[in-house]
Amino acid sequence: MPAVTPVQEFRQIASDEQLTRTVEALEAHGIHAEVVATGAEAKERALELIPDGARVFNSVSRTLEAIGLEAEVLAASRFQPVRERLRALDPEARKSQARLLMAGPDVLVGSVQAVTEHGQVLVASATGSQLAPAAFGAARIIWIVGTQKLVRTVEEGLRRIEEHCLPLEDQRTRQVYGQGSAINKLLIVNGEHLPGRITMLLVRQPLGV
Repeated sequence: MPAVTPVQEFRQIASDEQLTRTVEALEAHGIHAEVVATGAEAKERALELIPDGARVFNSVSRTLEAIGLEAEVLAASRFQPVRERLRALDPEARKSQARLLMAGPDVLVGSVQAVTEHGQVLVASATGSQLAPAAFGAARIIWIVGTQKLVRTVEEGLRRIEEHCLPLEDQRTRQVYGQGSAINKLLIVNGEHLPGRITMLLVRQPLGV
């Protein structure tokens, strides 16, 4: 299978001006935004934000994998990793409990595909497993986002997902699972009415796709 060439325009780190506009818009829409320099800083800050004893669901994310946060969450003893709890269940129990455990964790940790300068957040998924907790189910959300994912508009964000993210994710899933990916479900978060529910850590590095 030939390698997929990333779309170069969607790999550029945002300028300081674009980053400032985006942070201001996110805050105005009820999404708390913090800017950090590196993925290592984002990982440490994310871990600080997770309360002791919390049930934590980490969505599948190249960003989390790249900065080592996925491994930290799965191996944690200070809080309860939902994925590890699922793995401990027998197959029948997993079938009946998986959706409930993933849909309503105390904390969702993950990333997104695009963030607009108007403060809108776009999350695409083949299965939708991270969309239910993101939209409503999780008591708290921590999103870690490389600033190459910042775009001007929703339309540009959708183009980023279709032209850049999907081909790369499709290539990954074919290699790992033997089947392609798809944009089966899409969540656009225009704002959050619960203060403090969503924290976005914007990283001045290209992370994920």
